[in-house]
Amino acid sequence: MSKRHAKGAQARASGRTSLRVLLDMDQVLADFEGHFLNTYKQQHPDLPYIEKEDRNTFYISEQYATLSPDLPETVEDIITEEFFFLNLPEIEGGVAAAREMADMEDVEVFICTAPMTFYKYCLHEKYQWVEKHLGEQWLDRMIITKDKTLVHGHVLVDDRLNIAGVCEQPTWEHIVFTANHNARFHAGGKRRLDNWTDGQWRSLIEDFQKRI
Repeated sequence: MSKRHAKGAQARASGRTSLRVLLDMDQVLADFEGHFLNTYKQQHPDLPYIEKEDRNTFYISEQYATLSPDLPETVEDIITEEFFFLNLPEIEGGVAAAREMADMEDVEVFICTAPMTFYKYCLHEKYQWVEKHLGEQWLDRMIITKDKTLVHGHVLVDDRLNIAGVCEQPTWEHIVFTANHNARFHAGGKRRLDNWTDGQWRSLIEDFQKRI
């Protein structure tokens, strides 16, 4: 029995409820934006670009279309190329926080990430990234879905401001992870988590544990 399953069984046997935390991957644990910009500049040094602090749309291609109608195709070529997802750097403190969170009593942590529609490399490289940065034991914590509203959990930490799907009232509360593309927008009453390094996430988890 894995450590995760053992924790869940112990909680059920004691009558306690485990807090189920869902962590998005791109721009929450893995630096999608930073890696894209570095790759874009390396491959296309003469093309216009948008600095990270000036990003204001969830999809990079949408904002790059305002620079030139040809640039969305260039963006898509980069993010769908082989090894793009595998080589994403870690968001500072994210992997360490995920590990620490998973070791907390009565807390279960899953990676809940959406695949790209063009999935040739994306799907297996997401698994490879998790194995490389978090370890093989985290592979059975992977949930890859186009519709996160269907996933049962108490907390979803995600950088996308508006998450919609089949279920109009998901079981989880959406905590907005602050990223350059969402920082200037109102979170619509949702709580934010600005980073993994100042310890704010621990207070967040403790608060949710008191409420379940």
